[in-house]
Amino acid sequence: MGDTALILGEVFLDTLSYWWVIIPTIFLGLIVGGVPGFSAANTIIILMPLTLSMDLEMGLVFMVSLYCSARMGAGIPAILVNIPGTAGAAATPLDGYPMTQQGRGQQALAMTFVASSLGGLLTTIIALAAMPILARVGFYMHSVEMIVVMLFGISLIASIAAEDMLKGLIAGFLGLILGCIGTDVIYATPRGTFGLLELYDGVPLIPALVGLFAVSEAFVIIEKKMIITKAAQATMAKPSWAATFEGAHIALQRWWHIVWTSIIGLVIGVIPGAGASIASFVAYQQSRSFSKTPELYGTGHPEGLIAPESANNGVTSGTLVPLLVLGIPGGATAAIMLVVMQYHGVSFGPSLFENQPKIGYGMFMAMAVSYIFMFFTILPLSRYMSRVTTIPTIYLAPMIISFTLVGAFVPREYIFDMYLALGFGVLGYIARRTGYHVAAILIGVILGPLLEKYFLWSLKKSEGDVSILFSSTIGNILWLCLVLSLALPPFLEYRRKRKAKVT
Repeated sequence: MGDTALILGEVFLDTLSYWWVIIPTIFLGLIVGGVPGFSAANTIIILMPLTLSMDLEMGLVFMVSLYCSARMGAGIPAILVNIPGTAGAAATPLDGYPMTQQGRGQQALAMTFVASSLGGLLTTIIALAAMPILARVGFYMHSVEMIVVMLFGISLIASIAAEDMLKGLIAGFLGLILGCIGTDVIYATPRGTFGLLELYDGVPLIPALVGLFAVSEAFVIIEKKMIITKAAQATMAKPSWAATFEGAHIALQRWWHIVWTSIIGLVIGVIPGAGASIASFVAYQQSRSFSKTPELYGTGHPEGLIAPESANNGVTSGTLVPLLVLGIPGGATAAIMLVVMQYHGVSFGPSLFENQPKIGYGMFMAMAVSYIFMFFTILPLSRYMSRVTTIPTIYLAPMIISFTLVGAFVPREYIFDMYLALGFGVLGYIARRTGYHVAAILIGVILGPLLEKYFLWSLKKSEGDVSILFSSTIGNILWLCLVLSLALPPFLEYRRKRKAKVT
């Protein structure tokens, strides 16, 4: 124990010595995360020659810092202009954007930065301490268990549909249908592709995200002069440090909410292929289900903003666990880190922490130090970032469309994806104008194909026996949790109303 503490202290000091790498990378990550379509993964790929030429420790510090700050940066446009930078921030606008429209964009950004920094820092410490236990999560989470995890996220559609059940369910099912486009998992038969080769791999996520949120939002806001109300404009015209401190204070008051939602992100992050989008949707759904005021979600409720952002950043440390312990990357960025580490001859597994402790512990330490630096460097910027909302829409809308169409092109470099983003933009605009929720559509597009894949894998293993869905102990526990999370809130609401009538 004493030797480990000594090693951790030494690694911490070594990581601090790279402050001149971490701080500029944090600001680069904010920009990368804030532009829809860009991400830490494709940025690291672009900068791969530079990364490979660095010393291994410096290269890992650079990649980890960029990964963490890009996660946080994705929430900035989600809050200010209703455009998630990545799929992991897709649940952030549900409550973040209404706060901006009310003139509380500065407080919302401060809340996000505090929740993201604390959530990421906490889960990094937990991952470092509980690595042997967390490493086994990936072994126990098979297709059956993953089906239930997907259903946790998809059940958010029901929460969204609470305002208008029919429209919410129609939007969700439309998303699920769109998610089925492509070749099927078993026989690779094309479905709904209309002969377009670009759709054989399914609907690309970034154009769908960009279109449904960014392009459609640009179409909506161009119909008015400003994206915020006149009262909000008066508030935003006089930004003060008090608003930043108020937002930070609101987040710190809800520290327990940050803790348990970030742990959701950590556990889901450990599962290879799960990702931040699933974690943020599940965290938001769980936060709303067990809230005493679920009716406030979607109107600018602090907990509705804190939950997905904490979970989103909790994923970052989770993806490193299977990478370092098993040599299995938990996501796209972790896969690139794997390539860089293999290039330098790093051997993965438990022996990594014995033979090369500065590499094994160093990645987690770099993550922890990055989140500490982010708390102090980015939080003051919320005062200035929120000024974006005061730009007239005649200038803002064309900029949004230009940036987002470039973002749609970047991942696959297909012109087709830009047209696809415009098509989803028109669909999103029609949905917004007719009262359908674009978030419900996006949930279906993201989680639908994953649910189908794991469901068909399960049936293939059992030769068509549906009872396999209830054959796992962990799966059955998750089924019970899912039923409770859906049934308990209405029951508690019924009891509250009944007590109110009696009194």
